[in-house]
Amino acid sequence: MAAEIFTGVDAAWLHIDRSTNLAMITGVMVLDTPLERARLIELIHHRLLIYDRFRQRVREPLLGLGLPRWEFDPHFDMDYHVPRVQLPAPGGQVELQQLVGDLMSQPFDMHHPLWQFYYVENYQGGCAIVPRLHHCIADGLALVQVLLSLTDAQPDAALARPARADRAQANRSGFHPLRPFTQLIDTASAAARLVTREAMLNISEPARITQAVSLGALTVNAASKLLLTSPDQKTIINGKCGVEKRAAWSAPIPLGDVVRLGRILRGTVNDVLLTAAAGALRRYMEGRGQDVTGVNVRAMVPVSVRAGRDLDRLGNQFGLILLSLPVGVRDVTKRLQVLKQRMDDIKGTPEAWVAFGVLTALGLTPKQIEKIIIDFFAAKVSAVMTNVPGPRKPIYLAGQRLRSLMFWVPRSGDIGLGLSILSYAGEVSIGVATDAGLMPDPQAIVDEFQAELADMLRLAAPTRSTLALTKAPPANGHSATGRCHALTKAGQPCRNRALPNSEYCGVHAKQLQPSG
Repeated sequence: MAAEIFTGVDAAWLHIDRSTNLAMITGVMVLDTPLERARLIELIHHRLLIYDRFRQRVREPLLGLGLPRWEFDPHFDMDYHVPRVQLPAPGGQVELQQLVGDLMSQPFDMHHPLWQFYYVENYQGGCAIVPRLHHCIADGLALVQVLLSLTDAQPDAALARPARADRAQANRSGFHPLRPFTQLIDTASAAARLVTREAMLNISEPARITQAVSLGALTVNAASKLLLTSPDQKTIINGKCGVEKRAAWSAPIPLGDVVRLGRILRGTVNDVLLTAAAGALRRYMEGRGQDVTGVNVRAMVPVSVRAGRDLDRLGNQFGLILLSLPVGVRDVTKRLQVLKQRMDDIKGTPEAWVAFGVLTALGLTPKQIEKIIIDFFAAKVSAVMTNVPGPRKPIYLAGQRLRSLMFWVPRSGDIGLGLSILSYAGEVSIGVATDAGLMPDPQAIVDEFQAELADMLRLAAPTRSTLALTKAPPANGHSATGRCHALTKAGQPCRNRALPNSEYCGVHAKQLQPSG
């Protein structure tokens, strides 16, 4: 069968690889009960290998000219792709974290397809699976969807599923040496047609000229931000990366607590989690002697540009935005509002699309130039941050309940910190991946995140009652609506009737009485 040429953006991610930061997506999936390795291999055969890409290896062009190709591995070996490992005693989370960090540091063998599932037996009464996949196969969103396709909503689901045609045939095509030029011509032709069509519409609809100018200005601003943003502030969490990596993740946190905090602080779940993450970095840096006054830590945030119907198609279809985390803001409410405003300023701009275009162009440049450009952009940030919503209900892998899961996307250049937030089955967890030379203790950042969130929850209760119960009463001394103006513990308006000459019902008025 003919080989398939890389797209420009996939080639960019293949060549981003370097020994000090591998372009690898790594995950951890923990099962309640043991799963036989043979059963896992059978599941992979039925559900993962329907994607041709997982049977294909990379072939670089002769003399380094042109784009790489995908070709089928004639010696495909499932034993290589699903190795069995045992953790050293006592075989707990610390030992599993050490294994994950070690695997983040190990490059793939380019003679094989660029993925592996490490089968960890006898882990906490069940087992664990550590998948690692090269980013050139697909972006994080697509790979998470592909990996979740291995799972079921019920423990007794059939192992085999009918293969969807667009999965089995995803991106399959023959190789043609002139295809990069043909694609470029097609793209230019499409752009020319678009410009011509827009020009004709502008003549017939003058109001569209203003819209076009506005869109053009937004695009220029987004490109300027990407190109002209200065390198990130020098702190203890950035610097020259080494080979060794470390990983840690938190115990699950009830998602209901985060939702309640969002209601009280007037933000979304995402706002709350980002606020806690910024607070965790503040605590971590202060604990190591860093003055955080006025400090912002800039993070690179992947943003999907996929259509909804393409969520499980392979390949890279995402851009990047730059988000500045206000680590120097101590007050939680103010920190959340600053973050929320910064996110709002990014929404509606073409920043992610501009970055996607840059990544596509990178794949068409020689490797040496590509590395220089990557270092230029990577210096602008100190971290990569992702927030992925997982399944809302428990799921099963080959009949065994998935207790927890976590994924990390790669860092490029000398970015030494990766923060991943993932929700699953009514809980949320944070994962931290670090360069061992810059941050040898990622568990400390995890602990600070949990402490920050706990403090936010403790502060929220008095904040709620203070804001709700100390409102000045109306001029006539009575509630204007006849209903209590306080909030319930769930953060909702109280519906009880107010007491005479009061703004509150009996329950909430009593809360205002001094104790003792």
